[in-house]
Amino acid sequence: MERHLEIKSLTHRFGGLQALTDINVSLKKGEIAGLIGPNGAGKTTVFNLVSGFYIPSEGDIIVGGTRINAMKPHEIAAMRIGRTFQNIRLWNEMTVLDNIRISQHYQLGYNAADAFFHTRRYREREAEITRSARELLEVFNLADLADEYPKNLPYGIQRRVEIARALSLQPDLLLLDEPAAGLSTADISSLIDYIHWIHDTFKLTIWMIEHQMEVIMSLCHNISVIDFGKEIAWGTPEQIRTNPEVIKAYLGDGEI
Repeated sequence: MERHLEIKSLTHRFGGLQALTDINVSLKKGEIAGLIGPNGAGKTTVFNLVSGFYIPSEGDIIVGGTRINAMKPHEIAAMRIGRTFQNIRLWNEMTVLDNIRISQHYQLGYNAADAFFHTRRYREREAEITRSARELLEVFNLADLADEYPKNLPYGIQRRVEIARALSLQPDLLLLDEPAAGLSTADISSLIDYIHWIHDTFKLTIWMIEHQMEVIMSLCHNISVIDFGKEIAWGTPEQIRTNPEVIKAYLGDGEI
């Protein structure tokens, strides 16, 4: 099967601190994969490297056959890679609709003069962006909240808005950084169904960081485990569940 994302010998240092060492991951197109490990293991650093927020010290990140190591975040977004964050990053002083609209402005299709003079090209493109954003909110059953402000919405709904915003980029690779963080038990169950629906509807490759094992074990085809910046295991949920090294590193003497 076609490989969507390949990470080869990925190493990263912050000054003298070795954050990641020789990480290797290969995601098949269309799969849901997990990235787990104890707090501080380096998981979000991996996502920040793939998203272009950091430049790797060593190794390669290849998406669809293209090496993206030195690309900036907006260039990586243009390659149809979407991303959410552990701490929800919505613009709380903007409406839900505008949060969706603004994520599409990396490909405006008009220049500063068009914007200043409100040319026909500007008006047509802005109308197209608004129409697309409203259609996405309809798909996600968020249309009734278009004029609400995220700060006034329940936490679980804010998560849905953030995921919808990431999908407004029309990605085919979606990175989810702890999507269940802060959710109630009921919201976590809904999130699992939600991610299944997103995967089936949009035909995405999804890679997620998550501490909630219910989410990881229910959704992922394969899981990578890192500890102290090093990969210690890769396999199916059952293989990870019974791996002694994973149990020791991640849960001490308990079970996953």
